[in-house]
Amino acid sequence: MASTAFRTYAHENGGRVSLLFLLFLLALYQLVTAGLPAFAIVCLTPALALIVLSSFRYRMLVFWVLMGINFLVQWKDFPITGLPTSLYNEVLEIVLLAMAIIDVKESHFERLANVMLLALVCWCLFCTLEVLNDTCDLGLQVAAWYAGARMMAFQLLYAFLVYTLYITNPKLLTRYLFVWGALSLFAVFWVWKQKYIGLSSLDSSFLQGRGRTTHLLQGGSLIRYWSTYSDAANFGIGIASTAVAFLIFGITARVKTHKYFFLFTGLACLWAMFPSGTRTATVCFFAGIAFYIFLSKSFKIAIPVTILFSAAIFLLAFTNIGNSNQQIRRMRSAFDKSDASVNTRSINQAVMKKYLADAPFGLGIGLNYENVPANNKFRKLATIPPDSEYIFIWIHTGRVGITLFLITTFIMLFGACWIVFFKIKSPSLRGIGAGLCCAFVAIQLGGYGNQVLMQFPNCLLFYGGLTLVYILPRIENEWNEYESGLLAKEAEKKKLKNKK
Repeated sequence: MASTAFRTYAHENGGRVSLLFLLFLLALYQLVTAGLPAFAIVCLTPALALIVLSSFRYRMLVFWVLMGINFLVQWKDFPITGLPTSLYNEVLEIVLLAMAIIDVKESHFERLANVMLLALVCWCLFCTLEVLNDTCDLGLQVAAWYAGARMMAFQLLYAFLVYTLYITNPKLLTRYLFVWGALSLFAVFWVWKQKYIGLSSLDSSFLQGRGRTTHLLQGGSLIRYWSTYSDAANFGIGIASTAVAFLIFGITARVKTHKYFFLFTGLACLWAMFPSGTRTATVCFFAGIAFYIFLSKSFKIAIPVTILFSAAIFLLAFTNIGNSNQQIRRMRSAFDKSDASVNTRSINQAVMKKYLADAPFGLGIGLNYENVPANNKFRKLATIPPDSEYIFIWIHTGRVGITLFLITTFIMLFGACWIVFFKIKSPSLRGIGAGLCCAFVAIQLGGYGNQVLMQFPNCLLFYGGLTLVYILPRIENEWNEYESGLLAKEAEKKKLKNKK
């Protein structure tokens, strides 16, 4: 009776039952011969297949997962650990690109053809050729090179490709800005929790261990908080750049719900900049706002922004207002040219310059104190902390590499600014483009002062954000219709409210 029922079920369900039965036998075999881990892997195979198939049906879900993981992967309380930090992003980005290639009819590959792609390809080709760099006479270090090139070059190209192919209409663009804002507000909440409620056990372990010398200052009376980021410098500069973007979004938005959310997020991120105790963050924020004065194309916006901007700089640079607060005192030291840490960096850079005179292509991507032996001529160069993303690139790719990086970065930014200034007519859409450009300027300045440019979540957020500027002219007509619909709904709600 049982065998008849099994045959009937197998006949009705085709080969699926046979496949599951074979997987079950394979799992038992692995349990007996290889142990529990192999057994678990085989048992999870159907679930992994289901996830892959679901990914093709819900492609945007994978993109939102990428956004969340990219933002939280450095969080000390991140629930998934044990793998290299960059692996999560890289796998999800490759999956998204593979799905776009397979579903080529629904993908917008024609949007990839722009000057930003050209600049990124040039930079990636140079970094690929760096595999041949043997300045330290160690032979080809392919594994070390690939580990470094992934972070220094390839992740920039991945971000460009994924954002171009997946943010394709005004609704997705708005949703992206809201997701970014929500994640930033969580980071703001977490730094507030660290400061006023207390540190989690993992946060405390970081502060008392690796972060003790850089995050616990003035005899332990001043803590530099880092929220969900890797460290305080990364957090301060990243959240300051986010504040620049959202304040500009808020100033230019026409839809009230968008305006209120953007302004609230921008002000919250601006507050969160101060508990980080990162002095460069202050300069980054002011630089981003100053750049917006140029891009705004509106005296109504430029004049009040200039007044507020000048007043804030004057208060920090030329007065002692707020000096009773430790965080404000530390931020104010960013305007002190005689600061000791600035002098230390200048001394280190002078040493680097002497060594790099004999290395026009740098040490080589991926090489550091772990790879360069003690008796090597460039050992000293490999052990000096770069303290800056630009210095890091200079060390590993030499004057040729840093020059090319600066040129390609300028080309990408100039192209985006040209679009904002001349090609976008909608004031609110131009505001989104301007906010993304100004945030990119802020994070680049942060990369000049600290090693944060290629860190999580900054790289994907700000290079991906600049990518969106190149898409805006293509969706402007749709944006106008979308915005008009939202404004009409708001007007109708207001009319009904007045009637009541």
